[in-house]
Amino acid sequence: MTALLTQPTPTPALAHSPARASLPTWPGNLPPVILLGGGANALSVARQLGRLGAPVHALAEPGAFVVHSRYCRTIDAGSNGAAWERFLLGPDSDDFRGAVLLSCCDEGIELIARRREELAERYLLDESNPRAQLTMLNKLATYRAAKEAGVPTPGFWVAESRQQLEAIRHELSFPLIVKPRLSHVFEQKTGKKLLIVKDPAQIANAVGAVAETGTSAILMEMIPGPDDRLCSYYTYLDEDSRPLFHFTKRIIRLYPLLTGAACYHVTDRIPEAAELGNRLFRHVGLRGLANVEFKRDERDGKLKLIECNARFTASDCLVARSGINLAAFVYCRLTGREPPPMDDYRVGLRLWDPVRDFQAGLAMRREGQLTLGRWLASVCHRQTFPYFQWSDPMPALARLTTPLRKALRRQ
Repeated sequence: MTALLTQPTPTPALAHSPARASLPTWPGNLPPVILLGGGANALSVARQLGRLGAPVHALAEPGAFVVHSRYCRTIDAGSNGAAWERFLLGPDSDDFRGAVLLSCCDEGIELIARRREELAERYLLDESNPRAQLTMLNKLATYRAAKEAGVPTPGFWVAESRQQLEAIRHELSFPLIVKPRLSHVFEQKTGKKLLIVKDPAQIANAVGAVAETGTSAILMEMIPGPDDRLCSYYTYLDEDSRPLFHFTKRIIRLYPLLTGAACYHVTDRIPEAAELGNRLFRHVGLRGLANVEFKRDERDGKLKLIECNARFTASDCLVARSGINLAAFVYCRLTGREPPPMDDYRVGLRLWDPVRDFQAGLAMRREGQLTLGRWLASVCHRQTFPYFQWSDPMPALARLTTPLRKALRRQ
């Protein structure tokens, strides 16, 4: 994979970051950090940067577990992008001028891309091409860019009218995925990432359900094969979209099966994922943090694009433990400090969400895909946990007691 570092490919015209205004310095101290979002990725970033000594603050969604971390303080400024925008660009944030602003969610990426010039006058922002980041947020734009770059994708179609649906009906196979173009918009209102339809009669209702949330849908082929065919690639792209390091991992299980989020991962070396990912990144001119997920199609053996993220992801704690500390790298790069070494990582390390993976194991047992013994054998390894750490146990405790606290509030 080192060849990728020495053979940069020319990129399209880039939307360069505006020159930063004169920002205040923090003599004797590390600049504070503001995190947008509060999922497992934000928790991992808060822990990594908190251990460096940086003051970490979060603008987070309701119920975010990062607010329970000893390494993070909460900014009480609302729980959605509009509220974050008002705070970040208003007088209430004056004490944070010169802070590092990092996004841990798609809503934050969208906000920073749209208001980058104004935000850059107040905060330290990571390397970015806003146009490319917005392309990665939009699923249809991502798949079209992948096609142009020669990166394999599942079959996908646009059907926003009955006439369009009738024209492509003969090409569709079921079950079929109805995927929102802006998944964060759909997920905020439904708690789901996508919809599955099993016959043509369900398509119109599913497309309508997506439209009601404020985004539109694309129809996407469901790649056959189990969840352990999924893998992902991480890097950081400089101002010329050249990767500065490489990290790959595999997914062992998702929950819910086939459509949910990963609950068990393992680090591995998958050069093909790195090559395909960088082919797409160069084509769109992406800069800064970059992550791409693929699934190997058992019909032709090819890795096919699932999605891209230009931000920290939920498995950041595994990436950091393996030797690629993304949060520290970005923070040091922005504040002029020596970044940690990023030249290699450990293979075979695992990230395990025991609650959701136990549910995945039960679901696979019902499907005849996994026995209890095989599930137990698969988890008998040294594990990294997304929420629990002995040095910072409260986020995991808050997560475990969430059902009880919700019941008490209802009463």
